[in-house]
Order: sequence, then C-alpha cells, then structure tokens
Amino acid sequence: MRNRFSKLFGPGFVITAAFIGPGTVTTCTLAGAQYGYTLLWAMVFAILATFVLQEMSGRLGLVGRMGMGEILYRELPGKILRIAGILLVVCAIGIGNSAYQVGNILGASLGLGAISGTGVWWWPVIIGVCSFLLLWFGTYKRLEQVFVGFVVLMSICFIMTAVIIKPNLMELIKGSFIPRVNNRSMYVALGLIGTTIVPYNIFLYASIVQEKWGGVSDLGIARADMFIAVAIGGIISMAIIVTASVAFFGTGAQIRDGSDMALQLEPLLGLWAKAATALGLFGAGMSSAMTAPLAAGYAIIGSIKGSVGLKDPWFRFVWCFVLLFGVLFASLGLQPVPAILFAQVANGILLPVVAGFLVFIMNNRRLLDNYVNSIWVNIAGGAIIVITLILGVWSVVKFYSAL
Repeated sequence: MRNRFSKLFGPGFVITAAFIGPGTVTTCTLAGAQYGYTLLWAMVFAILATFVLQEMSGRLGLVGRMGMGEILYRELPGKILRIAGILLVVCAIGIGNSAYQVGNILGASLGLGAISGTGVWWWPVIIGVCSFLLLWFGTYKRLEQVFVGFVVLMSICFIMTAVIIKPNLMELIKGSFIPRVNNRSMYVALGLIGTTIVPYNIFLYASIVQEKWGGVSDLGIARADMFIAVAIGGIISMAIIVTASVAFFGTGAQIRDGSDMALQLEPLLGLWAKAATALGLFGAGMSSAMTAPLAAGYAIIGSIKGSVGLKDPWFRFVWCFVLLFGVLFASLGLQPVPAILFAQVANGILLPVVAGFLVFIMNNRRLLDNYVNSIWVNIAGGAIIVITLILGVWSVVKFYSAL
C-alpha cells in the first residue's frame, strides 16, 4: 500500500505546494475581502488552465525525456533563435522567479512576524538560510514529503472553515461560472490567475516528473496525480476566497498582515486562528521559496547546457542567486501584501509567453511522435493564451493610464 501511494502521489503535489504559497493566501484573501464571490470565476479558469498546461509539461517530460529548458537548447533551429530562446527563459523565468521569490520570503516572514508579534529585518535572512540548507542537502524525495505535508495542512484549515461558515451557495455558483470584472477588479483577477498558473511550474514539472516516473507507460498515473493535486489546490484557493468574503467583504477592513488574515479562520479555530494562519503562511512561504529557485535552475541551465543535475555547480549557482535576490529585497522593508500581489500579477503577464512556447513544442511530432497535442488540447491551449494575454494587456494599460 505504501509503495502504491508513493508511486501515485508525487510531482503533482509539488506543483500544488508551489502555487499554494503566500501569494495564493494573500491574493485570494484580497479577492474575497474586496470583491466577495465575484472573482471565483478567475480561480475556476485558473484551475482548468493549470491542469491543461501542466499535463502538456508532464507529457513532454515523460515522452520527450527533456525539460523545457533542454528543449530550447536542442530543438530551436539556428543560433539566433536559440539565443532568443535563452533570453526568453532568463527574462521570463530567471527575473520572474526572482521577483516571485521576494513574495515567497515576505510571506514566510509574515508568518514568523505574526507568531512572534514583531516584524524584524532578519526574518528573511533566517528563512533564506533554512531554504539554502534544505536545497543544498535535501534530496528530491525529502523535499517532496515536506511539500505534500504543507498542502495537507493548508487544506484542513481553510476547507473546514469554508464548510462551517455555510456560504451563500447561489452567490458562490454565480461567482464561479459567471465572469464579472471591472477596471478595479481586473488587477486582482490577473493576480489570482498568476498565483495559480505559475510559469515556472511549467518548467519545473517537465523536469521533476522524469525523476519520479519511467516514461510513456506512466502517463496515466502522472495525469491522475496532477488532476488530484490541482483539484485539491483549487479547492483550497476557492475556500480562502469564500472565508475571506464572509469575514471581510463589505466591512471596509484593510488586509495588511498575517494577523488580519487570521480573522477568517476564527469560526473554526477561535483563539488559535492567528497561530494557524502564521504557521500556514510560514509553511507556504517555505515550500514556494524552495521550488522557485529549483525551477529557475532547471529552466536556465537546461536551456544553456542541455542536461541538468541537482548537484551541477551552475544549477546550484542559479538557485543560490534567486534565493539570495529574494532575501536581499525582502530585507529592504517592502510592504508585504502589495509586494506579494505585484509578484502574482507579474506572473500573469509572463504566462501567455511561456504557454505559447509550450503549445508550440507540444506539436513537434519528431520529438513526441503520436503524443503531440490533439486538436482539442490545442484549442484549449490557444484559448488560455488568448484570455491571459487579453487580461495581461488590459492590466498593463490600466496601470499606466493610472500613473
């Protein structure tokens, strides 16, 4: 039974643990507090899109036996296109992950600050040192167990609270399936999408799925793993929106730190809500703080050298740089909630570029033979690219017009 469980559950839950980070907790809390149930549709779209894109990424890893970075290195024809592809990875993944890492470390710092009652500059340093030690000495299996544990803990608190508070089911259904958005809520809607369909996870999954499973024969298990993991992650995210809606919507409350977020768990945990939220933010921040540097290493070194190993010196250099960048900027005294939301929006803007490249690669019959995208998967992928591109452009235009 244990071997069976170990074989079934793995990389999909690493991806879920990566997107259920402090960015998700913060952005979903802001969405519920400011707009009630009206942005649940963005989360439903994000959940479906995550499964579509991550299934492609897993298929690429198991059939092509390469990560997306390696594909760039081996498959793009000509020196100019290859250099352009490497620049794409460095910009979209390297810089994007560095910004995202700031939010991860700030989120974990929010948790420690809520526990201790003090916000001090050395929390990011402590978190950075812990992340470094886990990444440097940890194996994939050990990290996987940590990530799965964080997902389970986050599930229990928010899902049980969402059930206990008995939300308005009609409003919940309307919010989930009837898109409603305006100039003000568009920014948060893009943040919800960016915190769920994380671009670096697309690179990460194609690589780590190869470490768990053998090849084409495991495609069915990989899809089941990803479907279950993403569904659980989506339920957690929607539960956070629901609990925040009930606790904050219409009250004019300002969400500034972990103590404010804790109020939404009081129906379940009472006086323990603050401690649970603090530990949840810390755990979510730590799990994401480890996956972001790893993903950057897989993507950047894979695109430059081809093969990637966890002990490769250049691989370690990249993830150390991303981790150090996050620690340095998180120590500058940035306001955590706006900074975390900004990182999610940046992810949403980068998403159509990464998704477009993935869909392009997944139609390479020489690489994938009969496992290329079907027409329906291409249609779904194209729709995701178009929708996220429209949202991203709209948000950028509105941002600059407001300056």
